[in-house]
Amino acid sequence: MAEVHPVDPSRPEGFQRVSAALQAADHPHAPLWLDVAARTAQEAADALGVTLGQIAKSVVFRVKADDSAVLVITSGDRRVDEARLKPHTGALGRADADFVKARTGFSIGGVSPAGFAPADGGARPRLFIDRELFRFDIIWAAAGHPNGVFKLTPDELQQLTGAPVIDVVQA
Repeated sequence: MAEVHPVDPSRPEGFQRVSAALQAADHPHAPLWLDVAARTAQEAADALGVTLGQIAKSVVFRVKADDSAVLVITSGDRRVDEARLKPHTGALGRADADFVKARTGFSIGGVSPAGFAPADGGARPRLFIDRELFRFDIIWAAAGHPNGVFKLTPDELQQLTGAPVIDVVQA
């Protein structure tokens, strides 16, 4: 298991935004800084010593109709089925690294479900939580940087984001 460190004001800006958002929401767990980068769900699971499914991975899509962003938060051991997501969003396209950074304020590998800062000051992404996360009592989400994570329950994730819970992963 990776060593974790308490919040430090010298940490990157995205990590600080997530920390502030969690504090403003009275979230009981401050984000942790891992001594290794966890850019993938598997790397995060390995660093934390938890199962892959306990990692709340953030998957960003681009809505073709209006070029807006959609963020699906699902278990690290599942893949989003775009056909199951489409009725909620319309046609989807690929979200490259520049799009993700511009629409969320985070780089791929550190996209958090809280603390968004779209580059143009526009709307935050539309959020959805996949029901598969509710298989776990405790999950871990990215905290604005590949080295940052925070602990929560699926219910706390839903309360924090206000996102609807839907079924959108591959069978």
